[in-house]
Amino acid sequence: MRIRERADKSRTGKRDSEQLELFRKRGGKRRGAGRPPKGARAGEPHKKREVLNAKHPVHVVLRVVAAVGSLRRRSAYRAVREATLITARRENFRIVHVSLQRNHIHLLVEADDQYALASGMQGFQISAAKHLNAAIGEQRGGARRKGTVFVDRYHAVIITSPRQARHALAYVLCNWRKHEEDRGGATRGWMIDWFSSAGMFPGWLEYGDEAFLWPNPAGYDPLVVYQPRTWLLREGWAKVATISYRHVPSARAA
Repeated sequence: MRIRERADKSRTGKRDSEQLELFRKRGGKRRGAGRPPKGARAGEPHKKREVLNAKHPVHVVLRVVAAVGSLRRRSAYRAVREATLITARRENFRIVHVSLQRNHIHLLVEADDQYALASGMQGFQISAAKHLNAAIGEQRGGARRKGTVFVDRYHAVIITSPRQARHALAYVLCNWRKHEEDRGGATRGWMIDWFSSAGMFPGWLEYGDEAFLWPNPAGYDPLVVYQPRTWLLREGWAKVATISYRHVPSARAA
């Protein structure tokens, strides 16, 4: 099993001030009944997942409830890193890239089929929720937090073309620039986002002949990710265009 590691112990700022909304109860047998999406910004509607071919990677977005606070802080980063470590034991589901933003996580994953995708995402969410709740409790000086961590279901987009793969890579790895996280005090001098697996991406335009343009900072505990096995994430994307670390994604590319 070939696994890549890289990550960061950087400090972050602001706390999320939004409050966790109460969840409605289940309805009866009637039109529109069933468990509704949760929170102020719900996840995916409850519909049947698409059939997934193993040659197609998937862009997944997970949103956290407001009570969790910002994911761009050291304790939250470590919690998610533990989840990537646990998930790496799976052979039919592989995390290739990760990006932590304040209230959501981007992942580029590969799975043998839609069932492996569902099982792998469930395992990742359970592990991440467990470690995030523990981190929140420790930060507050009390017992482990209990409660929902992720907003309803995850959003998944199956990647089927080199152009789509290139857009997904650029969007995920440079997502911090979209949210202007590169303009903060501690992160102002960063070339890449150390709250992501960007340091493990070998296709940066700026690499040139350099083997490692951005080595891990001292004491940096890396996220645990796989080398891509799908042609689209391995080399297919490069047939479209290069990707610069200076790229600023647009909302349209999501």
